[in-house]
Parts: sequence; C-alpha cells; structure tokens
Amino acid sequence: MGKLNVALLRYLSREDFRVLTAVEVGMKNHDIVPASLVASIAGLKHGGSHKILRNLVKHNLLCYEHHKAEGYRLTFTGYDYLALKCFADRDVICSVGNQIGVGKESDLYIVADASGCQFALKLHRLGRTSFRRLKQKRDYHQHRKHTSWLYLSRLAATKEFAFMKVLRDRGFPVPKPVDFNRHCVIMELIDGYPLCQVKSVADPSLLYSSLMELVVHLANHGLIHCDFNEFNIILNEKDQVTLIDFPQMVSTSHYNAKSYFDHDVQCVRDFFKRRFDFIGASCPTFDEIKKIASLDIEVFASGFTKDMEQDLQKEFHTCDASDSDSEPVVDQDAHLNQNPSLDQDSDLDQDPALDQDSDIDHSIAGDKTELTKNLFGNPEPIDTTQPTSDVETDSDSVSDEMEQFGPQNHLYRPHRDTTQPSSIVVKKAVVPDLSVVRKQVKKTLTKKQKMRHKPPPQGGSGKVRKERSKRKQVSDNMF
Repeated sequence: MGKLNVALLRYLSREDFRVLTAVEVGMKNHDIVPASLVASIAGLKHGGSHKILRNLVKHNLLCYEHHKAEGYRLTFTGYDYLALKCFADRDVICSVGNQIGVGKESDLYIVADASGCQFALKLHRLGRTSFRRLKQKRDYHQHRKHTSWLYLSRLAATKEFAFMKVLRDRGFPVPKPVDFNRHCVIMELIDGYPLCQVKSVADPSLLYSSLMELVVHLANHGLIHCDFNEFNIILNEKDQVTLIDFPQMVSTSHYNAKSYFDHDVQCVRDFFKRRFDFIGASCPTFDEIKKIASLDIEVFASGFTKDMEQDLQKEFHTCDASDSDSEPVVDQDAHLNQNPSLDQDSDLDQDPALDQDSDIDHSIAGDKTELTKNLFGNPEPIDTTQPTSDVETDSDSVSDEMEQFGPQNHLYRPHRDTTQPSSIVVKKAVVPDLSVVRKQVKKTLTKKQKMRHKPPPQGGSGKVRKERSKRKQVSDNMF
C-alpha cells in the first residue's frame, strides 16, 4: 500500500496556493494555461508567479507542457493539495494516514481530525489506464464532448456525496458522509472487511436474503446500484451489511434499468454459488418492484430527467388537446361584426394612417371587381376620340416645348432629355454547347500531357560538349 505524501503541504505558502488556484481557474477554459494568464489571475506583485510556477513543477504539483502549446496544467497531486488545504482550513481533518484501498476509479486513505477520530478519505482518480472507457460506462459527460479528468473526478465525488447523504437519511446501511471538496469525499470509517475477503459466514441463506432485500429496497426508492457485487459490500463481525461506492447509481426510469437490476441480482447469486456453494431458491425480478419513494428525483439520478421531461410534455399536450376540444372555435371577425362596441374600441386604438391605407385598399379592391366585370361581363364601349385624362394632354404640351431646346441640348449636353425614351438593348446570354466545351478541355489536357512526356533531344549533353570542344579547337588553330 502506498501513502499520500503530504509532507510538503505544511511548507507551502499562501502565494503557492494562490498560483495553484489560478491554474485551476484557468483550466476551466484551457487545457494548458499560459504563464501570462496564471500571473494575471493570481495577481501577485512584481511578477512573483514565475518563480512559484517553477517550484510547483519541481514538486510535481504542476506539469509544464511545451509540445502543442506552452503553459501549465494541474496534476492530481496538486488537486489533492487544494482539497486537503480546504479540509484543514475547515478543521475537518488534521492528519493523513496510510492507504487502505485502491480501485479503478478511486483511492482510499485513513484521515483523522484534531480529536483523533478517524475517517475514510476517498480520492476519485478518473482517467486511469485501467478504466478509460468512461463515456460508455458513465454519464458524467452528459452533453459535453471533451472534458478534463479532474473535472470528471469532481463530478463523481459530488454525486457520491449526494447519494450517501440521501440514503443515510432514509436509513439505508451506508457510511455517514462528513464533507466533500473537489474530488475528495470524507466519510465514516467502517470497521469490517469486504465481502470478497470473507471465506465463510454463519448463515449464508440469511445473508443472501438480506442482500436481495437491500437490492429491492433500493429499487422501491427509485435507485439501482449498478455495481452491487462482493467488492462494494462490507461485513462486520456480526455479518451486518454496509454498502459503498455510489457514483454509478441510476434511476429505475433509466432505459437500461431492467438489465442493471438483473445484473446486480446475478452478481450476488454467482458469488454465493462460487464462494459458499449456496444457490438461492428464489430471486427478485424487476417487474416485482413497487415504488414507494422517488430518491432519484432528489439526487438527480442518471436516466430520470429525460424520461420525466418526455412524460411531462405528453401530459401538457394531452391537457392542451382536452382544452381545445372542450372550448368551441369562434371566428374573431364574426365576433367583431356582431359586437359594435368592440368595433368602436378598435377604431380608437387604430392609427388614422392605417385607416387611410385600409380605405385605399378597399378602393383598389372595388376597382378590381369592376375591372373583372368589364373583362368577363358585357364590355362597355370606349370613346377613343376623347382624351382619357388631363395628365396626357399636359404631357403632350410639355413634349412640344422641350423639342425647341433639342439643338441646344445637343450642343452643350448639360443633361439628358428625359422626354425621349432611351432605347435599351437586352442581349441574351449565350449558352455554350457542352460538347464543344468538352472537346476544348480534352484538347488542352492532352496537349499538357504531351508536353510533360516529351522525350529529350537526341545526343543530350554529350552532343553539346562535342560542339564546344570543336569550337575550342578552331579558336586554338586560329591563334
């Protein structure tokens, strides 16, 4: 068994813990915290954080990273020191003893307070190589995709303390929770041995029935242990059972609740058959559960919230449907037409500009109806000799006056003559033939390929050297 080395804890100063806390705060948004961010969060004078960072890295409380990014991250030892410092400030513990247990997710130590009363300190160590498929086995991630192992360990400790507290208050045989901080939980120290270390008991049938009753009693209160085996059951000298290890507990409304319940029952049956050569005559089933309490709601157990939300939404939809069926559908426009008092009140609230727009709309609608009558009904004769409106005669007179200024405007061109309509030429977009485009592309590609694979000239560099040597001989003969 190892020992938690806390000898350095008494020599760390207030500034050291301030820098450790600054790195912890920075890791909320950074995997690796830069030194500048640590210095700004710590707020130490004269840049004293750099020397402290080097000292903490030397004692393995921090880890310096420089591969992908340059900065610092908190180690489990530094996280342990922060939690133990809080426990010491609260006068919960004052000494740390030997290690009494180790698991795939946690370590267990003996601690004591100032009066000498001993407790059990559980340090959650999520992320070990023996148990890294955490996203499939636990739901600590929830909607998150990437989270640090320190934060997941903190979530596990928080859930375990909540489960222990609520079960202890209901009279379940669990250790008494004392305090928790970050990833550490302090609980009552149980005087006993794990069931896996027990070779024989006085009455296996009595122990078997008590364990099965405990599984059913938990399910009746809305919880399933999900790891109910010989490693998480402690027996004292009187063969009394104490249950431990609660972070993985789920609700009975979980979609895999039946399989988890059957797994817990089968683990107990297999152990008793293997160790005590005892086979139980009967075993409980998930269908026999009669829920008498909802502890899963109090502790926000896994698997409860989504199912409850769906049930509540279904209830709301059924209530809305029943309300809509009971109430008659009323036409608002017809109701307003029947009550003149509501029309008067609505006229007071409306803007007069809106009333004008509504009158215009009505007039347009009337013109449209008359136009449709003229189109589809009996057409009326139209006199083309008379002008249709005064606006057209005025426009003709203006155009005659503007023709006199045409030559001057042609010479000076101060502005364009808007009376003469400008001719606009609209060209149609020419759509190229796909076959022609394909031929051109193929031609260019083949040409490039030929240029790449063009053979070198015959003779090569040897021919060039021969010509140079001939020229040199001719020049030597001349001189």
